[in-house]
Amino acid sequence: MPALARDLQDAGLDGVEVILEHRLPLTSKRADVVLAGVHPVTGRPSYVIVELKQWSSAGWFEKSDTLVDVDGARYQSLHPSHQVAGYVRYLRDFIATLAEAPDQVQGVAYLHNATDHGVQDLLSETALSEAPLFTGERRAGFVEWLQTLLSPVESGARSADLLLGSPVRPSKQLMDLAAQEVRDREQFVLLDEQKVARDLVMLAVNNAHQADHKEVVLVTGGPGSGKSVIALSLLGDLARSGHSVVHATGSRSFTITLRKIAGKGSSRTQQLFKYFNNFMDARRNGLDVLILDEAHRIRETSALRWTPKKIREKARPQIEELLDAARVPVFLLDQHQVVRPGELGTPNDIRAAAAARGFTVREVNLSAQFRSGGSEAYIQWVQRLLGLRADGPTPWEGDENFEVDVAESPEELEARLQAKRKKGYGARITAGYAWPWSDPREDGSLVPDVKIGTWARPWNLRGDRAMGGAPPSALWATDPAGFGQVGCVYTAQGFEYDWNGVIIADDLVWRQAADAGRGGWIARRENSRDPVFTKKTPPEDVDRLIRNTYKVLLTRGMVGTLIYSTDPETQEMLRSVVRPGYRSAISRDTTHV
Repeated sequence: MPALARDLQDAGLDGVEVILEHRLPLTSKRADVVLAGVHPVTGRPSYVIVELKQWSSAGWFEKSDTLVDVDGARYQSLHPSHQVAGYVRYLRDFIATLAEAPDQVQGVAYLHNATDHGVQDLLSETALSEAPLFTGERRAGFVEWLQTLLSPVESGARSADLLLGSPVRPSKQLMDLAAQEVRDREQFVLLDEQKVARDLVMLAVNNAHQADHKEVVLVTGGPGSGKSVIALSLLGDLARSGHSVVHATGSRSFTITLRKIAGKGSSRTQQLFKYFNNFMDARRNGLDVLILDEAHRIRETSALRWTPKKIREKARPQIEELLDAARVPVFLLDQHQVVRPGELGTPNDIRAAAAARGFTVREVNLSAQFRSGGSEAYIQWVQRLLGLRADGPTPWEGDENFEVDVAESPEELEARLQAKRKKGYGARITAGYAWPWSDPREDGSLVPDVKIGTWARPWNLRGDRAMGGAPPSALWATDPAGFGQVGCVYTAQGFEYDWNGVIIADDLVWRQAADAGRGGWIARRENSRDPVFTKKTPPEDVDRLIRNTYKVLLTRGMVGTLIYSTDPETQEMLRSVVRPGYRSAISRDTTHV
């Protein structure tokens, strides 16, 4: 910052407003600096996004023209010109003020510690066509460039107010753009690690053909970090460029929805979406790329109870089948979304299986959050709340981009969500699997199995046909008619909606320790109706999977989440952490949370 401040003073731009760490709408990503001023020629608002790097030495990663190796860094980075150009495109897409005049915002990369020699690779014309890059050696050129975009005599205060006060466009939700993404053109702007992941796959595809060497790409990230956006972007790019590519998941709801929406009117496009267990007898390296979305749902084997005996006897570990099916297998996963016994798609499992075959593994960790309004604070808070992080439940300190509250009854939870729907938002109610699940009645009406006091609602349908005004199971999360039923983890996982109502049932309760300690969660197996839990499922697995289930349910919302627990003591604890000023009966004489 001192280097940039000195340059602004030398350029005579004292009236320019400097916005530090500007958050990109609906993400946790932040642009280092946005300079807001007035264009010296047009007199209109003018904005410059500056990506600051303290690098002194960096060069291309292998043969890529977008990825760079930086001295001392563990992972590859995106070329800073590509990075800041992504921020520019993203703001143009989401900020209404910039919609009609996209040329008002420009991007620049500034490596003030570097000389031209230290970053010679980065000065290629291809990269600089995205956004200019200046080193410390080119400081005079940087000052002159800023003067062409920002007036030295006009105040930037009004421009800054316009940018910060501008309405944010509705988010580009995954399913809304799936068809265009796959068939026509790039619809989503990939940022930072998302683009690193995409470009690593494209590089691996080239390497696999030229060197006849197999590479595995492992992409990890929390809910809403953009894994499925990367998957669809890759699918579209590779399919349009003539590569053999297939998208696969272990989620029936997700696959059926993609086939219906992205493959609407095109049986060929529908065939791009498969299941993990479709590759038992796949030809070795028969595909260029196999995109394995929701890879945390990989199972021990692909054999099912109705799989023919001859095939079942020859069944191999599913992860081996998937590794062998393509020259470049791409795994996208969140290990905290494992919700069933027998699911074993963890980074360690994939690394070990790849190493056993001598395959190179490239890894990308997606640190940004796009779901939950881009609230990384909320994602971390949920992990602490459920004990998935060692530091335990902590008070919700708030986030201007995301709302959290506790509803005092299921009636209140539903009414508040209904009010949000009347304002144009999407909303769904989900719950832990702690009630029976009946088939529809003969007349097609649904049985209200989820009963709490006098409030009762049916589960979402399990079948592929709409009944009783409810959509099929796979479309519950995307069809507005899904609001009338309570969803479970198997229909909610992988999807997003604006407002999220979560009922924590009696299968997971909070109990304060008798010695006035911090207390803890107790998974009550006897209260779970989930048929995946058998007598052979170890108690520690039940506990972990039920917590992961609620982690999935609590992280589906993009605007806000309302929480209600059927257990009074758990409800008290939730009040105490969601509303930090609230002093609950279980915390007045203790220091827990």
